[in-house]
Amino acid sequence: MSKKKQAIACIISAAFFFALMNLFVKLAGDLPVWQKSMFRNLVAMFIALFVVIKDRTSLRIERKNFLPMAVRCLAGTVGIICNFYAIGKLNIADASMLNKLSPFFAMIFSIFILKEKPKKVEWATIIIAFVGALFVIKPTFNMESFPAIMGVVSGMGAGLAYACVRKLSTNGVAGPVIVFFFSMFSCLSVVPGMIMTYEPMTIAQFVFLILAGLSAAGGQFSITAAYSKAPAKEISVFDYTQVLFAALLSFVILGDLPDWLSFVGYAVIIGVAIYKWKYEVSKKSV
Repeated sequence: MSKKKQAIACIISAAFFFALMNLFVKLAGDLPVWQKSMFRNLVAMFIALFVVIKDRTSLRIERKNFLPMAVRCLAGTVGIICNFYAIGKLNIADASMLNKLSPFFAMIFSIFILKEKPKKVEWATIIIAFVGALFVIKPTFNMESFPAIMGVVSGMGAGLAYACVRKLSTNGVAGPVIVFFFSMFSCLSVVPGMIMTYEPMTIAQFVFLILAGLSAAGGQFSITAAYSKAPAKEISVFDYTQVLFAALLSFVILGDLPDWLSFVGYAVIIGVAIYKWKYEVSKKSV
């Protein structure tokens, strides 16, 4: 399997894991953002450390990678916190729509960080996929200014983080090392907020947050592998499969039946993903 196909498989895998993570976070109930963020990254940190030790991978970071690693950690953490904040203050659909701007930002930041300039067809596919996501999410656009800004920042943070992951990977930094440093930074950065706002949890809430952390770990490893194998411009459109997985999980676990607009959105997302796949295959065969 080519690296590009591996990257597409990885980003679809990440979409599934992140959709699963969101489901478990939702099932955990109304807990503080800092508490949810801690569990989201704590499990991933220990898994990444285990892989690093097992593979005897060095945690040493070369000087040229200091800046992209710092930006990846900071941008990713800001993205998570802002997304959880937006979900708490806005309609979940509106918050999801704003967070789904991340593939756009990943492509934009890659232009400046990696000099990977997208073609018109690549911009077109990601715009169409975003429109398809809107049919599923059905935002109300009834948003307060500050929470909406935080939602946009969450998408921007995620996009910048993905571009930095690509940069670090092309510089030879191993995926588990990237996941470890990001997860550790995220955990440490939310400690003060968690101490000040901590709320006791039921056994069920604790289990759901652990499951959210395991899902997040799967998502982080998958997204890191995806952007290490291919540029954002070639694979970002497949990130929208998360919308499909979220809808499927919501139907199976919560019994939420999609309406006809959602099915239109599913058709658009699947259609543009298939088109993008065929476009990449035909481009390679020329």
